[in-house]
Amino acid sequence: MRKMLGLLVSFCFLLTSCVTPGMSTRVGPKVSSEMMAAAKVDPVAAKPKLDVIIPVFDPGIPASYEEQKEERIWPELRRAEAVRFALKLKEKLEATGQFGAVRVAPGTEATGDLYVMGKIIESNGLDVEIEVEVFDISGVKWYDEDYDHEVPENFHQSIRNKDKDPYDPVFEEAAADLVAKLKSADATELALLKSVTEMRFGANFSEEAFAEHMKSSNGRIELVSLPAENDPMVERIRAIRVRDQLYIDNLQQHYESFNAQMSPSYAVWLKQAQEAEIAYSEAKSRQTAQVVGGVLLAILGVGLAAASHNSGNYARSTGAMVGAGAAGIGSIMLFSESFKTSNETKFHAETLEELGKSLDSELAPQVVEFEGQTKELTGSAEKQFSEWRHFLKEIYDQEKTPQRQL
Repeated sequence: MRKMLGLLVSFCFLLTSCVTPGMSTRVGPKVSSEMMAAAKVDPVAAKPKLDVIIPVFDPGIPASYEEQKEERIWPELRRAEAVRFALKLKEKLEATGQFGAVRVAPGTEATGDLYVMGKIIESNGLDVEIEVEVFDISGVKWYDEDYDHEVPENFHQSIRNKDKDPYDPVFEEAAADLVAKLKSADATELALLKSVTEMRFGANFSEEAFAEHMKSSNGRIELVSLPAENDPMVERIRAIRVRDQLYIDNLQQHYESFNAQMSPSYAVWLKQAQEAEIAYSEAKSRQTAQVVGGVLLAILGVGLAAASHNSGNYARSTGAMVGAGAAGIGSIMLFSESFKTSNETKFHAETLEELGKSLDSELAPQVVEFEGQTKELTGSAEKQFSEWRHFLKEIYDQEKTPQRQL
């Protein structure tokens, strides 16, 4: 009897030892520790390539006109730059070969594994500075960093720089930092991010079906389970996600076309802006008075500054420096206006202004189709994307009814 009792206790102990540590059972959802083990990636194998979403940059435009004037910010140009900068960062990230699909999106609601969000701090042709924040789909902030660069004075004069973007170094540095961070990340955690992405995308269409697989703690979303691979709802969500990715891919063509339109005029602006900023810096160091002026005063300021260095007459030299300082400051305070009225650059200025204004205007309406159903999308890129997602959800909801037995 004692022997039988001992065997029974031993058997019960074996059962509980199998269940308790990992709560492992043959049926039911896995817990997070089991998923970590299941997702364990061979350290020798390549890390999973994460898909990246780059929302259109925050243009960093001050709210008040006075602040815009003080910081010499041209709002329409900044809005155009917000798209261009996102595309430049996309280009540099793709060049590393370390990521999956890298897509520019109207906002942060597009689906990806990593989100690289940028803000323009400064862009005046001479100095460029951007702020970059990186989050993953679970809500974890990887880092934030500022990147700045001063364009060499002779950049535009060198034939070697033909067709090169003077702002490239900031985007190359930002891309290099993200690659470095990616290399230090745990491969298993990166693999799990792919599952979080899928569950979050699914919850966007059916919260009741997919939210149960996640929990939120301190702003971070963690997996607590995963549905079966052959779950019909999972298969359905994957099919919808492929179509959603194709929509975002097509949107890239819109952004690329916009950037191609602005590039010739933007190249002229970069060169003109750098020259004006250099003149402004030289004049500011000799500032004795403040006046207003335009392009002619800028030219006059540079000319007077040169004359002050070449003159041996103290009075003439002092007068020239005062004139240079006053003329330079006044001209740059209204640089946007002078750029717009310059005969040489008037056409490019008008082009940039119209392009900048068009960012918030309506795109051409487009008719989208999915599984035999069509919908016309209208409005801005952001509005059309929102309508697209609602269209997908309507189709998903129609499929939620149980299939009829044949």
